[in-house]
Amino acid sequence: MKKLTHTDNSGKASMVDVGNKEIQKRKARASGHISLSAETLKLVAGNKLKKGDVLTVAQIAGINAAKMTSGLIPLCHNILLDNIRLDLKADSTGIVAESEVATTGRTGAEMEALTSVAVALLTLYDMCKAVDREMVIDNISLLEKTKE
Repeated sequence: MKKLTHTDNSGKASMVDVGNKEIQKRKARASGHISLSAETLKLVAGNKLKKGDVLTVAQIAGINAAKMTSGLIPLCHNILLDNIRLDLKADSTGIVAESEVATTGRTGAEMEALTSVAVALLTLYDMCKAVDREMVIDNISLLEKTKE
């Protein structure tokens, strides 16, 4: 069985020491989905919600969230991000969020990509909750992580 990386030998929470790891270019991609009613999808597509441009606000929220990940997740390293891309696209049942985060460092950016997606979807939820009480956020997952 593999050992958890964020615990010490006595099982207590511990930050991973990445000081001896090689500096590399790293990327992580994550995605998630929010189910919306057909009526809500039309309102979002037509930019007709009272709170404003839902997709742009959610995109900016997700980008900001990636930059603040280490402040939200206690044992996450504070890393410098080279780039954050967050796309929001409608499908037949709602909105898909996909994030790609790049860094050059000793640890990956998967938590930043996942946080970006989660906060973008939560922002969509917040902006649409007045018109849609049946929304569901699901399928938040890491799609890929690479290092060169």
